[in-house]
Amino acid sequence: MKLGFIGSGKMATALVQGAVSSRAFAREDILVCDAIPDVAAKLAGAAQVKAVAKNEELAAKADALVLCVKPADALEALRALRDGTKGKLVISIVAGLPLAALQEAAGSKVRIIRVMPNTPALIHRGAAAYALGKTATAADGALTESLFGAVGQIVKVKEELLDVVTGLSGSGPAYVYLVVEALSDAGVLMGLPRDLSLKLAAQTVAGAAEMVIETGRHPAALRDEVTSPGGTTIAGLEALEAGAVRSAFLSAVRAATERARELGASK
Repeated sequence: MKLGFIGSGKMATALVQGAVSSRAFAREDILVCDAIPDVAAKLAGAAQVKAVAKNEELAAKADALVLCVKPADALEALRALRDGTKGKLVISIVAGLPLAALQEAAGSKVRIIRVMPNTPALIHRGAAAYALGKTATAADGALTESLFGAVGQIVKVKEELLDVVTGLSGSGPAYVYLVVEALSDAGVLMGLPRDLSLKLAAQTVAGAAEMVIETGRHPAALRDEVTSPGGTTIAGLEALEAGAVRSAFLSAVRAATERARELGASK
């Protein structure tokens, strides 16, 4: 199974390096290409995979393709490769492009899978979801899970839920960065040096998230364990509730989801 990457940017780099380091795919079975040849050459050199000069050559040599280009370029790239991708799988990580638009551009003979990843895939801590096109097979889904599982977690959903995934985990890192920044600012306000405050804030967020993942327990149960009667934590939680922080996060995911739906409808 030879895997080709159309585009060699940051997310493609994360996927290629994850696939290689996890041994999900052999180095000699990965091909990369980019509109800027030096970008593909840099990725090929770093990951010890092969770069090819043109998308047409990539499509001819690969059994499955990962579309990692900008939304404005994606459909034209698929149209240009119609002859070379017949009977093959195309995995799209292009934001905002629904399966129907991808299928129309690629042609009916191409199997399509749409994936919504997020940027922590760059450090192998990604959260992704995928939806199968009408002709994509269970084996195609397994290949997708193997690739994205190499850089984090991936789940299968119906396509209509991918906009919610976009609002939650796709945009979610930005929300968390805001939380880290705010906690760090608060530490500085109360007297901590900036570098120390930022380090503690980031590690606290990372550690709390890992506790949820590793224990499998509900966040409310973990929160209760650090909330003593009349203590410091409940005083802080009262202030957060007064500031409607929970409501703000609900509104953020709703707004991002609705915007994703608007963008998808316009394609």
